[in-house]
Amino acid sequence: MNKLIRIGTRASALALWQAHTLQDLLNAKGYTTELVPIKSDGDLDLVQPLYEMGTVGIFTKTLDAALLNNRIDIAIHSMKDVPTQLPEGIKQAAVLERGPVLDVLVKKATAVAFENPATIATGSLRRKAQWLAHYPNHNIVPLRGNIQTRLTKLKDQAWDGAIFAEAALVRLDTKTERVEILDWMIPAPAQGALMVVCRTVDTTIFDSLQQFNRTDVALCTQIERDFLRTLEGGCTAPIGALATLEGDQVHFNGGVFSLDGKRKFLVSETFGKSTAQNKGVELANALLKKGAATLLQEFKSSL
Repeated sequence: MNKLIRIGTRASALALWQAHTLQDLLNAKGYTTELVPIKSDGDLDLVQPLYEMGTVGIFTKTLDAALLNNRIDIAIHSMKDVPTQLPEGIKQAAVLERGPVLDVLVKKATAVAFENPATIATGSLRRKAQWLAHYPNHNIVPLRGNIQTRLTKLKDQAWDGAIFAEAALVRLDTKTERVEILDWMIPAPAQGALMVVCRTVDTTIFDSLQQFNRTDVALCTQIERDFLRTLEGGCTAPIGALATLEGDQVHFNGGVFSLDGKRKFLVSETFGKSTAQNKGVELANALLKKGAATLLQEFKSSL
């Protein structure tokens, strides 16, 4: 295939890292590529919390439009930002190698006495809910912006720490000291994963991208996203999910949390890879029957 492949990407440093990663993969196989940076609504408004913006796919819809309007040929996204229902005419073409999946706390001081009142910054309701479940006497403040902006805000504000995705810090080679991995916090569905999409009708490009698809990562992220979709939770809902594969066994942890962290519904299960296809749906339905539906309805009513 000698045709130029136009790669759509958001213009942030992290998004460009993702796009360059895909470009390098394609170039190494002899494809001719160019990057087409496009600003999303989520990039233009760096103040309003995402959950207040009321738009599904706040970071992806402008790239979707560019793809459908033939301004670009493929787009790459942080998979956790992608709505579980892709727009008509767009299909998932590849899931790349997954990065670190967990959340981390970047602390202002070397030691933080978490048993005492503290102020922690995050723009994620999922992180807020789980943090308050652990530390109910802490104060959570909103935090928006790209990685460098958020790190600068942490430095300038009288906060004790801020929560980030470990993958973002690693990918940007951000030299931050005083980082604590939050292995007790269930990450966002598909956190650390990268999704490449193309037009449904463009079978040639789809076939070209299949060689970069990591089937095990695609399976784990599908389980996580099926769990999210079945719970009818958007990207901002306080829902966590993580599936990991060891040999032919899949380990899954998922949860739905109240915004104040006082109530939660958790599921943890191990099952065979051969039976994994519909597990995200099954596990989500089990939580809904246990009472998670009430929490999610309260969440929707609060927006």
